[in-house]
Amino acid sequence: MSNRLADETSPYLLQHADNPVDWFPWGDEALTLAKYQNKPILLSVGYAACHWCHVMAHESFEDPAIAEIMNEHFVNIKVDREERPDIDSIYMDAVVAMNGQGGWPMTVVMTPLGRPFFGGTYYPPIARHGLPSFTQVLVSLAQAWQERQSDVEDSATRVLQHIGQDLFKSGASNRLSPDLLDRAVSSITERYDHRMGGFGQAPKFPPSMTIEFLLRRYVGANDNEALAMAAHTLEMMVRGGMYDQIGGGFARYSTDNDWLVPHFEKMLYDNALLSRAYLHAWQITGKPLYRRIVEETLDWVLTEMSHPEGGFYSSLDADSQGEEGKFYVWDINEIDALLDEDAGIFKEYFGVTDLGNWDQTNILHIAGTIESVARNRQLLPEAVREKIDRSRQLLYNVRAKRPWPGLDDKVITSWNGLMMASFAEAGRELSMPRFTDAARLNADFIYHTLRSSDGRLYRTWKSGAVAKNNGYLDDYAFLADALLTLYQSTFESRWLFWAVELGEMMITFFEDEADGGFFDTSSDHESLLYRPKDLQDNAIPSGSSMAVTVLIKLSLYTGNSRFWEIAEASISSLAEVITKYPVGFGQWLSAADFILSKPLEIAIIGDNSVAGTQALVDAAYNKYRPNQVVALGRGNEGIPLLEGRTTIDGQAAAYVCRNFSCDMPVTEADLLEAKLQ
Repeated sequence: MSNRLADETSPYLLQHADNPVDWFPWGDEALTLAKYQNKPILLSVGYAACHWCHVMAHESFEDPAIAEIMNEHFVNIKVDREERPDIDSIYMDAVVAMNGQGGWPMTVVMTPLGRPFFGGTYYPPIARHGLPSFTQVLVSLAQAWQERQSDVEDSATRVLQHIGQDLFKSGASNRLSPDLLDRAVSSITERYDHRMGGFGQAPKFPPSMTIEFLLRRYVGANDNEALAMAAHTLEMMVRGGMYDQIGGGFARYSTDNDWLVPHFEKMLYDNALLSRAYLHAWQITGKPLYRRIVEETLDWVLTEMSHPEGGFYSSLDADSQGEEGKFYVWDINEIDALLDEDAGIFKEYFGVTDLGNWDQTNILHIAGTIESVARNRQLLPEAVREKIDRSRQLLYNVRAKRPWPGLDDKVITSWNGLMMASFAEAGRELSMPRFTDAARLNADFIYHTLRSSDGRLYRTWKSGAVAKNNGYLDDYAFLADALLTLYQSTFESRWLFWAVELGEMMITFFEDEADGGFFDTSSDHESLLYRPKDLQDNAIPSGSSMAVTVLIKLSLYTGNSRFWEIAEASISSLAEVITKYPVGFGQWLSAADFILSKPLEIAIIGDNSVAGTQALVDAAYNKYRPNQVVALGRGNEGIPLLEGRTTIDGQAAAYVCRNFSCDMPVTEADLLEAKLQ
């Protein structure tokens, strides 16, 4: 018999719809019932691709005996953290305050008023590994509430005193200076793994934003060491098992220091951020490997993660047939049988052995090079590459017939924004219109599906249901950044105008007028314990750091000084924090680099279908220049950056401005390139 989750659209919640636990979704019904019955609330938070969420569900939430205890003593609420990042953020703060660390599945017990007094993560059905059994936890908490309710309330009060504090209030503003960026690079260097790349020890997460900042420092300060750290990390990640050597795309993280053994779930946001980082590295170095990874990753998204109408799905599970990674690993006998005479080359290149490297199976990783295999086999490198590519396609076709990992097919606005930006920029820089088309289709999809009649955004959508949940700051900021990228790839003014609209909404509904910066939830969001304001860049940029990045760009397009002032004040207030902990503030550092660089404003007046105009556009994009904005049109589109500018003697003209000063216009591509050096 299904519980109340059966009416939800989240794949994660639906995974629990047949549990014997009387689950409620987060909402007035559950919260009112807890008050009426004076029962504590058990809040369980996770997401569809979470391996240990599945384990706890199978061990505990499917157990009738455990469910009976939960149903008798608690009002039980299930939350998909991807749908409700506000609830996840608030109660994760509580778990960290109580235990020093958090994670998913997250288990929180709170008073009927939503005040947390106990928090943890995974609990086994029987006591092991130093953890009490889930039954012990439940019985103990239920007894505490029944017998010592006032003590529990006091405990909840103490927890509340330690959460919801804005540790980075904008009181002490610091003047931004370039040495902030240099100090950040020095701090990053101290954490650098010189052997395998990355920053810190296992588990190793892809440091996309740190890499982006290092690439910027190479461009802006000719810092060769910064480029070397970024390039080495990119190289080692893609050689390991964290990259899907058969189907493309990256897993969530590596469980070891060598990027070999992944946690096999694939998240849309990781692949959006990483594909863009590899694109920028290719623009700087011209290394073919980086371009190949961009194309393979984006093709994986188009093949396996795209709704026909243009939305991008959220994730692929780590598990299939109840086992983590089973979909992705290979037995040596299977390789030999499938590849026949090409098996030897394939095994040498991808490190396939009899013993395997993970539970007697093989996680494919690049163990050799095309050149070394060619030498060993006395073949031309081109012949080896052809055989490997053919073998990869054959194995992909075979793998596609295996039972697939679970797909979380909900569409999240913010994550789609990250992916749209990658498609839009890759389409332009790689001259691959199908990628640009994918970005345009995605933008149209969001406009018609996840935007309300008054222009506000929804958080999520799933096929067969209407969009739901108020948009959060990151939905507005990530989408606005993507639209600016799409505008610079298509020069269709509608995308720029929409980005401006979203930027103004960020200020109207999310700005913290008292302490500066932005809240994660809008001013008309439902009332929670407090209004979250998460500033740290984690797996994805914080909504605040991306909002600041967007406002810098919008100020250059519109001439609206308020956009710039808000951005500069936000970065200045965090200057010391982001310098001290740079790996946790990568997007903030990129925003600081942008604002300190005296960004370029390039206005091109002309018809984009004319060769002379296109030559100027090509010159504007002929190198990786992260701190510039480009506009193109005839000057009558209503875009302030283009207004008052004209062609020169009937020829397309480019106007370059920097630091509130503009050069004389040029009509030749080589002259524009010279100005941009």
